[in-house]
Amino acid sequence: MQQHKKHHKTAFVEQMAKVVWQQFPGHFGGALSKTLVGSENSGSSRIDFRISRYAPMAYVEDHQHKVQEQIYYVLEGDGVLTLDGVPHLMHPHDYVYVPPGVRHGFNNTGLDGLVFLVITTPVSDEEDAQ
Repeated sequence: MQQHKKHHKTAFVEQMAKVVWQQFPGHFGGALSKTLVGSENSGSSRIDFRISRYAPMAYVEDHQHKVQEQIYYVLEGDGVLTLDGVPHLMHPHDYVYVPPGVRHGFNNTGLDGLVFLVITTPVSDEEDAQ
């Protein structure tokens, strides 16, 4: 596992295979993510970087963020991303920018795994957090 001190900013190189898959709240059916860079291993309050893999039919429910901005970048598979109720079919190398306040959800509508990168800033969605 990662040996980095919490809240201590330091450069590091890591192997993705050492990071455990998690199913975060609001994610269902095998919608898994690995937090590659986040506050726990980097001490950063500004960036959260994840790789996600959704099994066929897996999804994250529609939700919105108060202050967080996100970018999703699709590496493999196909899925439908909704932005304020409007569906968008996503394929490899498609990406989306989601500003605060936009309701969004993502589900795997393909036959294979949907693999994508997620960049979120800041780490916390609380308006008074740094």
